[in-house]
This record gives sequence, structure tokens and C-alpha cells, in this order.
Amino acid sequence: MSENTKSQYTYKDAGVDIDAGESLVEKIKPMAASTRRAGSDASLGGFGGLFDLKAAGYSDPILVAATDGVGTKLKVALEAGRHDTVGIDLVAMCVNDLVVQGAEPLLFLDYMATGHLEVDQMASVVSGIAEGCRQSGSVLIGGETAEMPGMYSGGDYDLAGFSVGAAERGTLLDGAHVKDGDVLIGLTSSGIHSNGYSLVRRLVDDHKLSYNDPAPFDLDNTLGEALLAPTKIYVKSCLSAIKAGKIHALCHVTGGGFLENLPRILPKGTRANINADAWNLPPVFAWLQHMGGIATAEMARTFNCGMGMVVVASPNKVDEALNILQGEGEIAMVIGHISAHAGKADCQVSGNADTWGSNSDWSVITGGQG
Repeated sequence: MSENTKSQYTYKDAGVDIDAGESLVEKIKPMAASTRRAGSDASLGGFGGLFDLKAAGYSDPILVAATDGVGTKLKVALEAGRHDTVGIDLVAMCVNDLVVQGAEPLLFLDYMATGHLEVDQMASVVSGIAEGCRQSGSVLIGGETAEMPGMYSGGDYDLAGFSVGAAERGTLLDGAHVKDGDVLIGLTSSGIHSNGYSLVRRLVDDHKLSYNDPAPFDLDNTLGEALLAPTKIYVKSCLSAIKAGKIHALCHVTGGGFLENLPRILPKGTRANINADAWNLPPVFAWLQHMGGIATAEMARTFNCGMGMVVVASPNKVDEALNILQGEGEIAMVIGHISAHAGKADCQVSGNADTWGSNSDWSVITGGQG
């Protein structure tokens, strides 16, 4: 037997601490319990989570499912040493995708993988997940934590989220009713949300900035705190507008920005026209654009640029839709319209000189569906 071998091994010798895993489960049980809703009691510990659709009030439901992650925003959390908001991001990225189809998010599961399980760190992440579930009306019904030494370095971790929602048969939003003359309403974002962080991190690294420095665009917070502002959850406001019958479609503005996402919800023969002059580019985006010399077209296809959700409504229902959305706490405004367009659905974003840092009038068209 060599000097580096033992006569008796344990799982902990290999880097997996079962006791730490059990400690984490005990810490997060009250967090899961705080997300209880009709249809589930939110208890953890079984091999699977149960949900009763009838108890949740559905008679003939269609299930809608979504999965997503947080991406390289997690590297910002690790370098800033703050982990209590990325869980909100995880939930938001999933449930916002559900609501655009007219579905109410009902249950959520998470998957966390790490090289070394740090109980307090992961409990902080789950606290954010529970908060995201409460904001969206979802129950945290279960999850999995995997400690995988050799796959992840030290305290590095990754997250995946899984959300299931429902809508009564015949009520789903599919964009089929979108037509020439419809109006586009933008719902403001809370910041960068959870897309584009590979570019953000590259700019921070190249300019030798620290996440502990004051944010140049937000002097009340460090750069890390400002960049970790969690993704806004639009579920409750959008469901109110959907149930009132005031909208034709919704678009969650994620990776690809306006240009790649809006065509996904439009029927063939239509174009989404975004007027970039309708709002001011928020400071974080203006800072990124200036620091990176990012072209306006690249901004429009990379970031949400201040609008995290786009609502499509008939001209005669715009005021009612705005009243509902604003009544639910959204900062909502008209940012464009739908026009007829031969061929595949696409999106055009236009602005005047000085809009989004441009020296001249500009317009960019891309995307295509159908």
C-alpha cells in the first residue's frame, strides 16, 4: 500500500459531506414552508413533490413548464461574496417565461451543484429562491443539492430552476391575435436581469475594476451590489392584465434583447416597432455602453435596455391595460406598435441622434419567425 492510500475510506475523504447536506436541508425547510399555496403543503424530505391542481382551482388545465439558470451572473455573486439575490433571478427567469404564455406559475424545483458544500452560502441562495417563489405565487416543492468535488472548484456553484404552471384550456396566449395597429407597452426592468453578464464581466475585468468599489452609476451601492440587482418578476401584474382580457401577447426580454425575442411571439406578416426615444437608457446600461463602446444595435440585441417585459394590446384597450399594470406597481409606458410586414415576423428598434449614445438617427432590424 502506497503512502497516499488509506486502509479505510469515507465519502467525506472524497470531498462529499453528507452531514453538511443534512444540515442544509434542515435550514431550508422553513424557507420552503413559507411558500405554501393552495395545492401543496411545501414539505421537503420526500422523493418527489406533490401538487393538487384541483385544490389550486383548476378544472381543465393545460400544464406549461420552463427551465433556466442564472448564467455567469453567479461569478459576480461569488466575487462580490453575496448570494441572497441570485435565487430570485433563478425563479424569475423561469416564471416570467411561463406567464408570457398565459400560465400561472404553481410549483418550483431547484438544482444546485457545487464543488464544496458551504451550508450558509447555499442557505443564502435558497432564501432568494423562496423569496422569488413568494413573489410569483409558486410553491418551492423540492430540489436537489449535489456536492461534486472535481467538477467545480472550491465554493463555485451552479443553479438550475424548473417551474410548472397551468392555464385553463383555451386561455393560453400564443400571439395569434396580434395584428397591425396593436400597441407595445414596456414594463421597466430592475437592471440587467440575468443576461449579458459574460460581456459585463469582461468589461469589469478589462478595466481592472473591483466589485467592492462604489458603482460608477449608483453611488449608494458597490459595483457588485448594483450588478446583482435581481431580475424583476412580472407574474402578478401580467396575470391581472391577462385575466382582465386586456392583452394579446407578452414578451419576456432576455438574451437577444428586443431584436431576438419579440419576433418569437408575433405571427407571420407582422413587425414589432420599438421607439427607443420613448424612455431614457437606465444608468447601468449607459455606463456599460460608454465603457465598452457598444454599438446601439449590439445593445438592442444583448440587453433588455430598461424594459424587461413587453405587452401587446389592442389600441382600444391600451389605457385599461396601463391602468391595471400600473395599479399592480409596474412602471409601464407605450414604447411602440405593431405594423404589417411581408414575410417573417421581425423587430425594428429605432432612435434619434443622442438616443442610446448614438451620434445620428439609427434603426436596426433583425429576427424572424414563421
